[in-house]
Amino acid sequence: MVYKIEFSKIIPCDSDYLYNWHNMPKALERLVPHWEKVNIKTHPEFLFDDAAVELDLKLGPLTLPWNLRIHDVIPGKQFKDSQLNGPFRSWTHLHEMQAINDKHSLLIENIAFELIISEPFFSKSYTMKKLKRLFNFRLQVISNDIQKHYKYKDKAAMKILITGASGLVGDALVKFLSSGGHQVFKLTRDDITENNQIYWHPSESSSDTGFVNREALEGFDAVIHLAGENIANGRWTKEQKQKIYDSRVSGTKFLVDELLKLNNPPKVLISASATGFYGHSDIESFNEDSPVGSGFLSDTCIAWEKESRRAEEKGIRVVNTRFGIILDPKAGALAKMLPLFALGGGGILGSGKQWMSWVALDDVIGAIHHSLMNDNISGAVNVVSPEPVTNAEFTKTLAKVLNRPALFPAPALALRLVLGEMADALLLSSTKVEPKVLQDTNYEFSFPSLESALKHMLGK
Repeated sequence: MVYKIEFSKIIPCDSDYLYNWHNMPKALERLVPHWEKVNIKTHPEFLFDDAAVELDLKLGPLTLPWNLRIHDVIPGKQFKDSQLNGPFRSWTHLHEMQAINDKHSLLIENIAFELIISEPFFSKSYTMKKLKRLFNFRLQVISNDIQKHYKYKDKAAMKILITGASGLVGDALVKFLSSGGHQVFKLTRDDITENNQIYWHPSESSSDTGFVNREALEGFDAVIHLAGENIANGRWTKEQKQKIYDSRVSGTKFLVDELLKLNNPPKVLISASATGFYGHSDIESFNEDSPVGSGFLSDTCIAWEKESRRAEEKGIRVVNTRFGIILDPKAGALAKMLPLFALGGGGILGSGKQWMSWVALDDVIGAIHHSLMNDNISGAVNVVSPEPVTNAEFTKTLAKVLNRPALFPAPALALRLVLGEMADALLLSSTKVEPKVLQDTNYEFSFPSLESALKHMLGK
């Protein structure tokens, strides 16, 4: 029996742009939510009849190939993909782009499928529920991403170099910028396996000289520097703190030294920083004009930013993106919380009164893109939601979205015994931060509220 289901959404762009977005590198990868264990093996560089798409689906311990064929391509209007072999008896997916006016179009996703078996994993009700969850996520991503890119459709595409491209932010940023038509390269310490990779070994201490092919750095429009040791990777011993500091400060110094020697340097350097710059306060709010705080994170941030700003000597515009608590279920704070909360074992940390200046991953990459595209932005930029919450509010909201209780608080003393100094700096510290520069330059947040962000990224 053939089942049919249709999804649609008005997208803020003309229909040709919407079609062409589907033609962009990494566009398909932007549409895979964390709960879908999918490996994209083969995807065409552009849409044409008889192009192949090869996926691997993870179903528990099993890996199931899913091979599809692109057909019925009408540029600017539609294309279809149909299953050659995979989890369905048959599958046809029509992607249709209908013009509404010169600034809006209607995306229609029409799916017809037959099931191989009816129980237990591929029943009609299970499959329909799974498709609704997936396509609600996909349509939201398409709308949000295109809204950000379309605003700058008349600006030339950029050649961009990214450090830390394999990390949480870097990986998402590569996909987002590539799907917007930009040419993205990765500065990596791993073995070179792709044409868009450049090898480097950044210096991480005063005795380490580092290495990079300087000629390969010539001619980029922008450099985005995200590399640095994970601050939540183990207890903060003296050695680990030095590693965190050096990976940021020495690594940034090495990169800027190389940029200063270029004949054709980038126009802009966006260098990561953190809201740890401001230190701790239970009552005060911080914006980009607030003074530096005290403590290890504040000291690291001030030295980190100071090294990046030396690039201004070469006429390079420098932006320091001070990230708050980045939320995404694949990694970081939220990923560590989810297993406990899913089992009903979550709860407030310490008093629960401490402020959490959080931000959804999609708004992190959106804020970086916004800073890239606006030449009037320089200096510090707080990358946080305009709606910070206390830890108690965060706990209550996450439990509500997951439909689970949150009954097991973690006392401050216990956290300090387990994590030491890191507990006070990362979990118990209170920092209420305002995204003043983003708001003053009219950045539109995809997820300003915590509940909307969690519902989207968790598919609720």
